[in-house]
Amino acid sequence: MNSWIRLAEKDSAIVALQPFQAGDSIILEDGTALTLLDDVPKGHKILTRAARAGEDVVKYGYSIGKAVCDIAPGSWVHTHNLRTGLQGIKEDYGYAPAAAIAPAERPTGRMFQGYLRSDGQVGIRNEIWIINTVGCINRTCETLARRATAAFGGRIDGVHHFAHPFGCSQLGDDLVHTQRLLAALVNHPNAAAVLVAGLGCENNQIDSFKQAIGPHDPDRIKFMKLQDEEDELEAGMALLSELADYAERFKREPVPVSKLKLGLKCGGSDGLSGITANPLVGAVADRLAQEGGTAILTEVPEMFGAETILMNRAADEQIFQGIVHLVNDFKNYFIRHGQEVYENPSPGNKAGGISTLEEKSLGCTQKGGQVAVTDVLPYGGRASRPGLALLEAPGNDLVSVTALSASGAHIVLFTTGRGTPFGGPVPTVKLSSNSELAARKKNWIDFNAGRLLEDATMDQLADELWNYVIALASGERQTNNERNDFREIAIFKDGVIL
Repeated sequence: MNSWIRLAEKDSAIVALQPFQAGDSIILEDGTALTLLDDVPKGHKILTRAARAGEDVVKYGYSIGKAVCDIAPGSWVHTHNLRTGLQGIKEDYGYAPAAAIAPAERPTGRMFQGYLRSDGQVGIRNEIWIINTVGCINRTCETLARRATAAFGGRIDGVHHFAHPFGCSQLGDDLVHTQRLLAALVNHPNAAAVLVAGLGCENNQIDSFKQAIGPHDPDRIKFMKLQDEEDELEAGMALLSELADYAERFKREPVPVSKLKLGLKCGGSDGLSGITANPLVGAVADRLAQEGGTAILTEVPEMFGAETILMNRAADEQIFQGIVHLVNDFKNYFIRHGQEVYENPSPGNKAGGISTLEEKSLGCTQKGGQVAVTDVLPYGGRASRPGLALLEAPGNDLVSVTALSASGAHIVLFTTGRGTPFGGPVPTVKLSSNSELAARKKNWIDFNAGRLLEDATMDQLADELWNYVIALASGERQTNNERNDFREIAIFKDGVIL
């Protein structure tokens, strides 16, 4: 294994694949020896061509920021001598269509074993979900889920409740966001059946929430208002028994892989995320889109600095304009709250070697592969077109994974360089960017993308991950978050609470 990597020919910075000490020497592509002037941690950057103050430092073939001072070759490049080059809100984006990978003319016809729902949707799990309209009945719903698991668990894939604090005392867009997000979860095909529980006095009343849910099968969705029940646990269990009878009618059957939807997310990234795990996920996203399936990319603030790459992959000018609005609306959200638009990356990202937002974004957007962008979705929107969809949501792990799940993603591919145990409402595959994390956190990490720097090619590992996803969708595998029963949601908040 080499001790460093240059990601594009014109890059002025390379990435250390091992820790270095000041005085160490490396040999560049042309045979020149470069003596390091600083200690450089693994995953961090080394400058190979001098940069004067104010000049661009280049990685991935693009600027990742401006030199704060004159930087000599052999220097460690990080937050002490590199600043973001991003500023303001760019209003004059121009559509310059770039070549994107086209869907396969002859898809392979790959199938998986899924659950075909009565409305034509396909699920990969046959679960009962309990969705509460308001946070003050979380504990009651948790009790119902626990009792129903004991009573009906052997007949279906599980009974799950997703606690949240909202639904009451919310106004305006906050209430709309809560209703839209929860309604999208109610309609998710991984849930064979759903119990919607309300208290009775909250803003998110069941009657208005039904409007957000839309037309539905009364055998699949049951509603309960706790204040109207003498014994809400007894009433809830009776409804859950009916839902279990309904859910167990479904059996796995062969379904085209084109029905799959994958959510794409990164969190706790490091300097290797954009080299290993993110490009690997992008290769699988491309493969799915070429088969007629859907990949969904979110984390809008982590598109800043790389947004033109996505804009130029828009399938048409209408999609391009949708991406422009998606990006600028999120920048205005920061400004509305008096926050620095380009305040990123996080402390963990910086410790892992990511210095600026554009560096983080250039690595992050690689999860979207190379296919055309075919849709732009609002928060709580549901994906319906094949190809790559961009979804409105922040970078926060729980909020964005929840939004991806609500958009219809059957599985979320979650890349990480530092690790995290959580999981969303759907199977959440943790892909480590480095082998050390995979070895140390076996109960968190599901797939080791760090092998790309050791013993595997991109094609080999993409095949392996693709087969893993198909096995997961078919119920032959479980993720660590499923085995550990780590399932959480978080709802985007931007407004007043009474």
